Amino acid sequence: MYFVYLLKCKDNTIYTGITNDLERRFSQHKNGKGGSYTLSHDADKILHIETFKTRGEALKREIEIKGWRRERKLALIKK
Repeated sequence: MYFVYLLKCKDNTIYTGITNDLERRFSQHKNGKGGSYTLSHDADKILHIETFKTRGEALKREIEIKGWRRERKLALIKK
């Protein structure tokens, strides 16, 4: 199982990522080992999670969401 997730960073930006272990990945983001973006923007909390059976499906969705403007991401979170 794979997850696409949106994180709120402490500077109020939104980070979109993919993982097969959400708890571990969020911990990495919080501890400065989750990637360069969250290292410099400080991950704060998980805003949204979607579940997929395959990595390919999750990657496709991650790419789709990353192409959206902030307003559309916020609308997704509010659903």
